[in-house]
Amino acid sequence: MERFLGKFSPYLYAILRLVSGLMFAMHGSQKLLAWPGDKPAVELASLMGFAGIVELVGGLMIAFGFLAGYAAFIASGQMAFAYFMVHAPQGSLPILNQGELAVLYCFLFLYIASKGSGIWSIDTLWKPATVKP
Repeated sequence: MERFLGKFSPYLYAILRLVSGLMFAMHGSQKLLAWPGDKPAVELASLMGFAGIVELVGGLMIAFGFLAGYAAFIASGQMAFAYFMVHAPQGSLPILNQGELAVLYCFLFLYIASKGSGIWSIDTLWKPATVKP
């Protein structure tokens, strides 16, 4: 099974990067644009407004593979900050303090930061083509 799935690994990674980036961007659009959902938009010049900018812009950068490693590193840090500021004071275990999504995003984005944009990305389109003799 590993040999079979191994050849699809770059494509599965690209799908993971795309889906997780878009899901993260939707958290930002909820905060900044009040969409999707019915909650009002947050104040742009606030901590939540800054978080919304990082989520929306960073999520789209991750999804489309534009400097995804850098964007994912910043997003990972934001999720660690969110966990320790919002969730950890409510209890020590993520499953009990509703912080499991922040922890998952934190480590997923740390992985993406270490791996980079991969295939199906803007970064790949901008790489100069190597000519082999």
